[in-house]
Amino acid sequence: MGVLCVENEQTNTVLERAKKDDVKFVNLWFTDFFGNVKSTTIPIEKLDESLSRGTWFDGSSIQGFARIHESDMILMPDPNTYSLVPWMPKQKAVARMICDVYRPDGKPFEGDPRHILKKTMEEARRMGFVYNTGPECEFFLFRMNGEPTTEPVTHDFAGYFDFAPRDLASDVRRNIVFALEEMGLEIEMDHHEVAPGQHEIDFKYADALTSADSTITLKAATKAVSHGMGLHATFMPKPIFGQNGSGMHVNQSLFTLNGNNAFFEEKDEYNLSQTAKHFIAGQLKHVREISAVISPTVNSYKRLVSGYEAPVYVCWANTNRSALIRIPKYAKGREKSVRAELRCPDPSCNPYLAFAAMLKAGLEGVKNKTQLTDPIEEDVYEFSDEKLEEMNIRSLPSSLKAALDEFKKSRIMAELFGRSTFKKYAMAKAKEWNEFRIAVTEWEKKKYFDVL
Repeated sequence: MGVLCVENEQTNTVLERAKKDDVKFVNLWFTDFFGNVKSTTIPIEKLDESLSRGTWFDGSSIQGFARIHESDMILMPDPNTYSLVPWMPKQKAVARMICDVYRPDGKPFEGDPRHILKKTMEEARRMGFVYNTGPECEFFLFRMNGEPTTEPVTHDFAGYFDFAPRDLASDVRRNIVFALEEMGLEIEMDHHEVAPGQHEIDFKYADALTSADSTITLKAATKAVSHGMGLHATFMPKPIFGQNGSGMHVNQSLFTLNGNNAFFEEKDEYNLSQTAKHFIAGQLKHVREISAVISPTVNSYKRLVSGYEAPVYVCWANTNRSALIRIPKYAKGREKSVRAELRCPDPSCNPYLAFAAMLKAGLEGVKNKTQLTDPIEEDVYEFSDEKLEEMNIRSLPSSLKAALDEFKKSRIMAELFGRSTFKKYAMAKAKEWNEFRIAVTEWEKKKYFDVL
C-alpha cells in the first residue's frame, strides 16, 4: 500500500498543543455526500503517524465513496483544524481534526466533498480570486422524552429576536456559542428566529473551505450541546408544517489575491463591480442545475414554497427579500462587506459541495461575462403567472425529482463532481426520491383511510 509522507512545522505545533492540552484521543472527522460528519478515533500515540502518513479506513462503508473491491482509503488530518472537543472532559481530553480523503497511492479521492471544494477554489485562484462565504445557519430545538420523536414539541413559543424569558433557549444558544468559540469560531450573532423553537447562529465570513469546516463544526456542536441539555437540535429544512423552515442563506464575495473585494465598485448604483454582476448572473443562470446540491433533500422543497419567506423565484434585488439573491446595502467605509446573499440553500446540504456548486456557477458567469438582468424590487410572491412569464422570471425546481432532472443535464455539475462521482450523487439522490415516492405518508392515511 502506498503512503503519504508529510512533515512540517504545523505537524510539530499540533503535537505540542495536544501534549499541552492533555489529549488522549483524537477524533478524525470527514463528511459523506450528504454532509453527515463521519469520525474515527485514534489514540494520541498515533497522531504523529496520522499527521505524517495518514490513517487507513474502509471507504466502502461510506455512501458515495469507494466500491468494496477498492475500499482502502486514507484520512489526512488538516493541522489547521485542530481543536479540543469542548463537550468532553478537560482531563484526558479529546481533540478533533478535519481530514482530507486520499487513495492509497497518495492521490486525493475525487469523491471527497472537501477535495471537490478545494479543487473549485483553486480554479478561482487561477482566475485571481479567493471565494469567501458567510453562511447563516438556522435550526430548531425540540424537547425530548428520553429520545427525539417524529412528532416533536418545540422547546419554546418565542418569535423573531425575542428576549428571555420568552426565549427559553437563550441558555442553550449561549452554551453552543461558548463551545464554538472554544473550537476557534468567531461568532458574530445568535438569536431566536421567526418560528417557535427556531434559532440562528452566525459566524464571521472566511474563505469557503474554512467556512465549510466551521459549518460542520457548528452543526456537530449544536447537536452535542443541545443533547447534553435534554434537547434535540435538527437542521431539517421544514420540520413543522405551517411554520417557516430553516434556511442557510450564504453571503458570498470574491476577493483579489491581494485582499481587495472584487465585488465592490463605488460608482455603481448597487456598488457592484462587473465581476460581481457576472458572478451573480452566472448563479441565476445555473441555479436550477445546482439546486439538488444546495437544497438536496425531499424536505428541502417543502421549505421552498411561497408564503414563508423562502425564495422561490429566480431574480435579484437590493431590499426585496423575496428575491433569490439579495445585495445588502453598502455602508460607507465598509467596502469589504459588499456581498451577494444567496437565499435558497438550506442547512441539510453538505457545505463543501454546496459552496463548490455555488462557486462553479458564479465563475461560469465571470468567464462568459454573463449579463445581469435588472433587479426586481417588488414582492415577487404577489406576481401573477402572467406577469412572471412576461418578465421572464423562472422558479426554482418544486421537488427533489425536478431538481435532479436539472442536475443530470448540467455540464458544469458533471465537471465539478467528475464523471464517476456525478453518477454516484445522482443515483443516491434518485434513491432518496424513490423511497419518498413509494412511502405511504400520514397525510395519505388521514386523507383517504376512512373515506375510501
